[in-house]
Amino acid sequence: MIFLISPAKTLDYSDTNIKDFSIPRLLDQSDRLVSSLKKKSKKSIQSLMNVSENIAELNVERYQQYDTPFTLANSKQAVLAFKGDVYTGMNTDSFDTSDLQFAQNHLRILSGLYGLLKPLDLMQPYRLEMGTKLKTTRGKNLYEFWKNRITDTLNEDLDSTNSELVVNLASQEYFKSVKTSKLSKPLLNIQFKELRNGKYKIVSFSAKKARGMMCHYAIKNRISDPELLKGFDYENYTFNERMSTENEWLFTRDIF
Repeated sequence: MIFLISPAKTLDYSDTNIKDFSIPRLLDQSDRLVSSLKKKSKKSIQSLMNVSENIAELNVERYQQYDTPFTLANSKQAVLAFKGDVYTGMNTDSFDTSDLQFAQNHLRILSGLYGLLKPLDLMQPYRLEMGTKLKTTRGKNLYEFWKNRITDTLNEDLDSTNSELVVNLASQEYFKSVKTSKLSKPLLNIQFKELRNGKYKIVSFSAKKARGMMCHYAIKNRISDPELLKGFDYENYTFNERMSTENEWLFTRDIF
C-alpha cells in the first residue's frame, strides 16, 4: 500500500539528528515554479496566495533564497519539516530509523511546489498550496502545471514497491492533483467523522489529526494488508462497517 497525505502550512526547520535523506524526483519542475515566483513582488504574492503582508514577505524571502543542490545544510526531510495537524497526529518525533524507512516506502506527500514527496525527500521552506491559481506556460493553475506528472510518479512508486493499493488520506484540494482514472492500482478513500447533534460529521481539525494517526498506526505496525487497517482504534475511532463501502471506508467516534 501507498498512503497519500497533504502537506502543512506550518514548518519546523530546527535541527534534527536524522541524516538519511533523498532528493525529490520532480525537482526540475519545482525549479520552474520557483523561477516564476522569484519574479513576483510582495504585493503580487500576497494577492496570489491570499495571505497577510507578513506572510507574503516571508515567502518572497523564501523563494529568493531557494537554491540547489539540496543538502542537509539548506534543507530538511519533508516528513520532519511539516508540523500541521496531520503531522501532529502522525507523531513523527517518535519514529526511529526503521519507522522512517517503512514510511519512505509506503507514504507519499502531495505538494504544490514539489509534486510528490517521499518522507525523507529534502525540501526548502515554502508556501504554495495546490489550489493556487499560479499561471504558467502550461495553464492557469497548479493542477494544469502538474498535469499527469504526479500520477505518473505515483504509479512508478506503486510498481517499485510492489504495492497493490493507494490509500487516500489527503484533502480534496490536494487529491485533485491525482488523475484517478490513470492510477495503475485500486483506490481506497478513508474518512473520519464524529457524532455531533445526532449526526456523524467531518470536524476538520479532528479529521486532519486522525489522518496522521492512521499513518502512525500503519507505520508502527508495518501494515501491508489493508484489512488490518480496520483495527485502527486511536482516540476512540472505530471502523464503521455499516456506513462504509468497498472503496470508501469510514471511521467514526462518538463525542459526548
